[in-house]
Amino acid sequence: MRVLILDGYTDEPAGFGVPPYIDVYPRYVAGVFWLHDPSTFIRYVTVDEARRELQRFLAEARSYDVVVVVAGAVVPGRYIGGKPITLEELKTWFRMLEGPKKVLAGAAARWGIGNEGGRVAALPREVRESFDHIVTGDPETFLLEALQDGFEKAAEWRILEDLSVLDKIAVKGARIVEQHPSYGYNLTAELETYRSCSRWVTGGCSFCVTKLYGRPRQRTPESIVREAEALYTAGVRHFRIGRQADILVYGSPELGSVEWPRPSPEALRRLLYGIRVAAPGLKTLHIDNVNPGTIVRHREGSIEALKTIVEYHTPGDVAALGIETVDPRVVKLNNLKTGPEESLEAIRIVHRVGARRGYNGLPELLPGINFVVGLPGETAETYRLNTELLRRVEEEGLLVRRVNVRKVLVLPGTMLAARVHEIQALLRRHEKRIRRFQRFVMEFSARMLRRLVPPGTVLRSLYVERYEASLGATLARQAGSYPLVAELPCKLEPPQVLNVYVYGYAGRSVRAVPVPLNPHASRMGVLSKAFGRQTALRLKRGENLRGLEAFTSPGGFAC
Repeated sequence: MRVLILDGYTDEPAGFGVPPYIDVYPRYVAGVFWLHDPSTFIRYVTVDEARRELQRFLAEARSYDVVVVVAGAVVPGRYIGGKPITLEELKTWFRMLEGPKKVLAGAAARWGIGNEGGRVAALPREVRESFDHIVTGDPETFLLEALQDGFEKAAEWRILEDLSVLDKIAVKGARIVEQHPSYGYNLTAELETYRSCSRWVTGGCSFCVTKLYGRPRQRTPESIVREAEALYTAGVRHFRIGRQADILVYGSPELGSVEWPRPSPEALRRLLYGIRVAAPGLKTLHIDNVNPGTIVRHREGSIEALKTIVEYHTPGDVAALGIETVDPRVVKLNNLKTGPEESLEAIRIVHRVGARRGYNGLPELLPGINFVVGLPGETAETYRLNTELLRRVEEEGLLVRRVNVRKVLVLPGTMLAARVHEIQALLRRHEKRIRRFQRFVMEFSARMLRRLVPPGTVLRSLYVERYEASLGATLARQAGSYPLVAELPCKLEPPQVLNVYVYGYAGRSVRAVPVPLNPHASRMGVLSKAFGRQTALRLKRGENLRGLEAFTSPGGFAC
């Protein structure tokens, strides 16, 4: 059998697959086919690769028996590493493709596709007509049935009840990473610990699809470690434990039975220690989602769990806190988690545990804050309270890695699905307030960035991504969760891994120069921005200035 996997990229509340990340979907799909028949030929292609030579891609695709398309960016965002597949591409490309069995999987098949907040995510009829199978359940379950009983008999809607099935599938599919364009460079593999959300028992947040995965089901630490070992053997050096609603409650025996299960630091320790042993030369080990409600309801257990993460992870990590809003009225109406004081306390706790600066130039673990606007119940008071939270964070000297503000994306199956017109009217009514809040967040983020990486900070091991002609700068960033982008005033091409010296700021990015810098071959303007005009003149004259030996060298970068 010949199988083609097209990765159209996924972005979900729990799970990320836009390069340089690879999500679990394509790996599990490959694992099912190789488990069924190890001789199966599988070709993995990203949507960006397909776009570059579309006609060639479509011609090649016709030679395959099965084409599996993974797609679904249901968290509005902007990306440096790639552009998720669009509705128009899903409509047109696969309508033209005849011959193979065509399967659509991922969040797009489950809930629809949409990358613009304030709108409804849906899968139009034209897209459905372009595929033979739209997998609204778990792709691995559908494919296991399809290969055993035939595609026409397989249930597209069935979910995987027993995650122990992944023990073999995840290991078998690990080597598909060798075909990813970021392989051997900054490729980062998402690892899945459990599915759904602990708050599934009370319906979860009004806008979120994570609880639609059903009753929470967990993988064992041993299963995840074996997968990490297989990925490491295949060449992966960067890992993110990102496919869960709240990493703190992984391994909790209460997960699935109570809304606020107690953290299990021991389960986290077994997992993280196991990954460290199985992947001894890893370069990145990060997490993603943390529920602020868990932190304030189980303070001691959460602190112990956070300390465990800091003990085994790599620096520059981010605990993304789904605060959404701190307006108590909106919290209640939308079944959210924390009010103003609780949210602030969660931020304080993560800061206290993780603010120590690590070897790569960034603090060990910092909170990230997610806001969602357009939720039922919002008033002018909502935006005042959200703004006040950030002011208090700043006044207390707390560090926050990043703040995201997203307009709510209405997804089928959520509590908001029947309230589309109300939400759109709400967004129109608060349009000016939203813009004002977004401006405040941008200003807050810029000030926070200056605290986080003051001028003269050296950030280590940044991967060159691309040269951006409109900026006249090369974009580079570390691997990991929400990596900080550095704009370098030089034209550099990947693959290159370098250290940088921070001298300025540009919104959510920093301006920096690669180090060591060759002062004789670099432009005077660049040297002046980085070190000041008088120092730049002396460097140009060839003076060896005390304290700058580590940053300048005749054999260094020309910028």
